[in-house]
Amino acid sequence: MEERIREIAQRYPAEKRFSLAVLQDVQREFNYIPPEALPLIKEHLGPDVREGQLYALATFYKALSLKPKGKHIIKICDGTACHMQGSTRLITAVQLALGIGPGECTPDGQFSLELVNCVGSCALAPIMIVDETYHSKVTMEGLPAILDTYRPGGERDV
Repeated sequence: MEERIREIAQRYPAEKRFSLAVLQDVQREFNYIPPEALPLIKEHLGPDVREGQLYALATFYKALSLKPKGKHIIKICDGTACHMQGSTRLITAVQLALGIGPGECTPDGQFSLELVNCVGSCALAPIMIVDETYHSKVTMEGLPAILDTYRPGGERDV
């Protein structure tokens, strides 16, 4: 893992202004920023970058995470329109189906659950986004079939 993190960092010049880009690429590679990444990135970027600055970036941006995320990231919109159309029931159903709460990852590493504010698809509420795929007007009856497509061996398990 350390070698791969170094390879990612070395794609960029050793300058402070590339801190966020390196963190984003590490996030994309591992689906989170492993603990050993911050010192390695700091080492590459040089003395102008402190590890604390990298930590601040990693914890400030919602797109970055210091905790492992699942292979499939489920985001459920809980904005006003989705809330009015039953996102609370949807959130509860996903929690029960997967045995995790918001911000958690299933023990097998397959799924993570995140709650998000409005995603701008109010007419299609409630919205559930899995990876980059939007599932609109999700019902309690349709939820198991959606989740099954992402389970190991499902048609969207990649």
